[in-house]
Amino acid sequence: LPRRWADNFSAAGCGRTEEHGFQHPFLQAVGMFLGEFSCLGVFYLLVWRDRRRPEPSMAPSQPFSPLLFLPPALCDMTGTSIMYVALNMTSASSFQMLRGSVIVFTGLLSVAFLGRKLELSQWLGILVTIVGLVVVGLADLRSSQDQKHKLSEVITGDLLIIMAQVIVAIQMVLEEKFVYKHDGHPLRAVGTEGFFGFIILAPLLVPMYYIPGGSFSGNPRWTLEDALDAFCQIGHQPLIALALLGNISSIAFFNFAGISVTKEISATTRMVLDSLRTLIIWAVSLAVGWETFHGLEILGFGVLLVGAALYNGLHRPLLARLPR
Repeated sequence: LPRRWADNFSAAGCGRTEEHGFQHPFLQAVGMFLGEFSCLGVFYLLVWRDRRRPEPSMAPSQPFSPLLFLPPALCDMTGTSIMYVALNMTSASSFQMLRGSVIVFTGLLSVAFLGRKLELSQWLGILVTIVGLVVVGLADLRSSQDQKHKLSEVITGDLLIIMAQVIVAIQMVLEEKFVYKHDGHPLRAVGTEGFFGFIILAPLLVPMYYIPGGSFSGNPRWTLEDALDAFCQIGHQPLIALALLGNISSIAFFNFAGISVTKEISATTRMVLDSLRTLIIWAVSLAVGWETFHGLEILGFGVLLVGAALYNGLHRPLLARLPR
């Protein structure tokens, strides 16, 4: 929601350029990693406080190399950057709904690489989710009221979102395998991934300032990223800074909660819960007038919820109450 709030702002840029939208996906991705990186400071603060107690409660973690977090961090950086670019090419509602495809890829990768056996209801949930994704995609193609994006941009954005979910699913499986094997603290895991993502992506903003972005760019210079333009826009519209700070804080909390679920349950359950947050974002977007959903989108979202419910086993309590 804070990221969507930031995207809605328009402000003048550097060199007295005319007012334009705040479209800086890679800079926002750097802010996301900064939020994750802050979890590392919280972790060491908790360790310091725990060691000062007469009886420490935190179990010492097994020794491991922080470089083990580099592969999931690279997945996080790549997937997030692609999704932030795609968000500028399609509607926010489709963006959130198509992210539900991560359930499909996480489930399949968990079977292939983690040796997990899915139940019949989980396979059915994956199939229903695929149907919901098709319905949402058709809603994008049939929508004629959104004149902000061309049809080619919408199709490209939707495909980028789905491609990013494959990368995110790989990240979740890598995290699950690491957490189970090394029993790492969730805050340390998130913070280490954020550290790698920040130190890799932040320097890349410099070459992105000169690389032409074409249709993937939303800044006046038409480059992949223009961080200077972003800071100038923030100077002209301070509320953008508030939205970015809100995004950094929410990302830090969300990733900590997500990796905690991965540790206690599984990567697939984490992805189900991640997809269900679409409901909250959808409701708020409707309430403040950010989005106008079409009937086919509502149908697609409903099918996605049914698929998530089947995958997460929410049908079992209902079946148990039926008379036999």
